[in-house]
Formats: sequence, C-alpha cells, structure tokens
Amino acid sequence: MRTPVLRRFTSIALLAGVGLALAGCARKSAQPTGTLVTVQAATVQQKTIHRVVSADALLYPRSQASIVPKISAPIKQFYVNRGSIVHKGELLAVLENKDLVAAVEEAKGAYEQAEATYATSTQVDLPAQIQSARLNAKATAQAMEVDRLIYQSRLRLFKAGAMSRNLMDQSHVTYIQAYNNYQIAETHLKALEAVGGKEMLKLAQGQLASAKGRYIAALAQLHYSEIRSPISGVVTSRPLYEGQMATAGTPLMTVMNLSRVIGRAYVSPQQAEMLLVGDSAMIESGKGQPDVPAKVTVVSPALDPNSTTVQVWVEAPNPGDRLKPGATVRVHMIASTQDTLVVPAEAVLTASDGATSVMVIGPHDHAHQTPVKTGITENGMVQILSGLHEGEQVVTNGAYGLPNGTQVRIVPSGPAAGSAQ
Repeated sequence: MRTPVLRRFTSIALLAGVGLALAGCARKSAQPTGTLVTVQAATVQQKTIHRVVSADALLYPRSQASIVPKISAPIKQFYVNRGSIVHKGELLAVLENKDLVAAVEEAKGAYEQAEATYATSTQVDLPAQIQSARLNAKATAQAMEVDRLIYQSRLRLFKAGAMSRNLMDQSHVTYIQAYNNYQIAETHLKALEAVGGKEMLKLAQGQLASAKGRYIAALAQLHYSEIRSPISGVVTSRPLYEGQMATAGTPLMTVMNLSRVIGRAYVSPQQAEMLLVGDSAMIESGKGQPDVPAKVTVVSPALDPNSTTVQVWVEAPNPGDRLKPGATVRVHMIASTQDTLVVPAEAVLTASDGATSVMVIGPHDHAHQTPVKTGITENGMVQILSGLHEGEQVVTNGAYGLPNGTQVRIVPSGPAAGSAQ
C-alpha cells in the first residue's frame, strides 16, 4: 500500500515544480529588455527663416537745420517758440533792419538813375553824335568838291596864261585843306560807327550793371534780417530772446524734421557684407510699444577708422514722434529670407569639437544620434542645412546624455523628461 501512495506523492511534487518553473519563465518574459526614457520631441518642418543682423543704434532726425544769421543785429521779434511746428520758407524771426532799409532805398535810386543814363546814352546821345558826324562828313565832302573844281578851273586858266601863278597856288592850298577836313570827318564817322558806339554802349552797360549789383546786394542784406526756416519740422532749440544780439555765425535756433528718423548703427565687416540698401529692418521702440518697420538706407563702403566697424543707416517713419533723436535703440536688419528645414534650438547638441547633432526618433521609438549641419538661428529655431528630412521627429527635452539607440517614450511638455520607467 505504501508504494502506490509514494508514487502519487512524487508525481504531484514533479507537477508542482514544473508549474513553478513555468510561472517563473512567464514572469521573466514580462520584464522589459532595456531602459525606457520619457522625452519631449518636435517634428522637423519647412519654415521661412530670416538671417537677422542686430545692433544698437543712435537715433537722428531725417533732417535738421541749425539756423545761423548772416548778419549781426539785435533780435526785433520772434514768431515761433521751442516746440513750434514750422514749414519750409516760414518767417521765424526778424532782426533790426532800419539801416538796411535805408541802404536799399539809396541803392534803388542809384540803379534807377543808371537805367535812365543807359537809356539816354543808347537812345539819344550816341545816335545824335553819329548823325552829327555824318552831316559833318557830308558837308566837308561838298566843300572839298567845290574847292577841287575851283582849283582845276584856275589851273586851266594859268596854263592858258590868263591867270597868275599866285592865285592858282592859293586855290590849290584851299583844295588841299578841304580834302584834309573831309578825311578827318570821314574817319571820325567811321570811328563812331565801328568803335565809339560799342565802347559807349559798354560804358553805359557797365554803369547799369554796377548799380544793379549794389541794389541786389542791399536787398540781400535786408533779406538776411528775415530769418526763415530752410526745412519743415519742429523748433527744438531757441536759446536767445527778443532784444538780445544775434551774432553772425552763432546758431539762432534749430529746426528738426521728426516725421522720419534714422538709426545709425555699427556692425562688423562680415555682417555688413550681408546687408544691402533696401533690406527690411525693425526698430525696437521699447516701453511695450510695437516695433517700428524700417529700411536700410546706407551701408558705408568704408570702415570707421576708430572702431574698424561699418556704419549702417536704418530709416523709419516716426508717427506721433515716439522715437526721440538722441535715444539708443535696438535695430534688427533682415539680411536674407529662406524657406528651409528647422528644428527647435534645444534639439541641437554641440560637441566639444564644435560638431552638431540631434537625436532622431526612429522606428520602434529608438533614438539615434544623427550629425547635422546648422545655419541661421531665429526665434529659438535653427536652420538645418543637411542631415534631416521633413517630418522626422527629434528629441528636444531629454536628449542631453541620452545613449544612442535608447528606447524613448514621447510625452507632452510639462513632466520632467529623462526619467527611467
């Protein structure tokens, strides 16, 4: 009886051992084969990105005029104050000018007198002299002809023995004198017509031009006493008061055109090579105000000798005079615009030798380190020149120190990434 019982007990024990062994195998196969890391990821996408050159700039008005009087005189009256809006050509102030008004009247009278003298010389005196010379030449020619006929008649009588030699010689002398008088009158007439007329005309013209010049100069001096604005803008400085002496060469007031401003920035030669006149730009106005759109207007062709940098001008509208000349602002100039692949900047890993890579999440959620070549960085996004394709996923948070080939689980932003499961 003991033998069958012992056999049954042994069979039960063997079956129990096999069951335990199978259960242990089942538990072992259910455990993970490696470490599972939670990470955050982003998709490689095509996006427009800008190459931006940023620098600090000092603001200047688009145009300004430091108004300096050309004469020294007391200030008679101001028509504007600091902050007044003025237009080009507007009268701003007047200097004492009674002496200048008198000088203009005197010069005007001399000019009018010269005009009358010119008219008399060219229309009365000169024609009368020429006419008189013509009449004199004609009269001497007639007298010479009469004396010639008398001389020839007496010469025939002398040859015929009917007249003494003395009378014949007298008529000959009279004829020679008449001939000389005719030559003198003819020469005088020709001189008046050819040379004398021109010289008299030049003399009259010179006198008239001289008088006119003195009159214009006197008018200019009078106009210098009227201070007018050379540009449209705002009066930003007016240091003197009425009654004080305005000195020639010393600024009387300053007018600025604040409708547009120019930011003058200095950038490196390498950055300047990327910029062109007409490139879009942006000026940070600060204090919570929106940025002001601008344009690059000047890229200096030469380096600044003191800083070995290149001066760049950015011009922008200034509605409401928000941008104040003399202030320092930050300008951003767009050197180029490209449609390219981008990833978040935190996805890019940089080795000690400068090599860059990203952790690409491949099939079966395994992360593989992939070398990439990067380009422009803008607003936290980095341009990928090579190494990735659109639509791939890269690790953003949790990539640092992550072994190549690690299995990952993507979680939304929020929980701490990189924890093992």
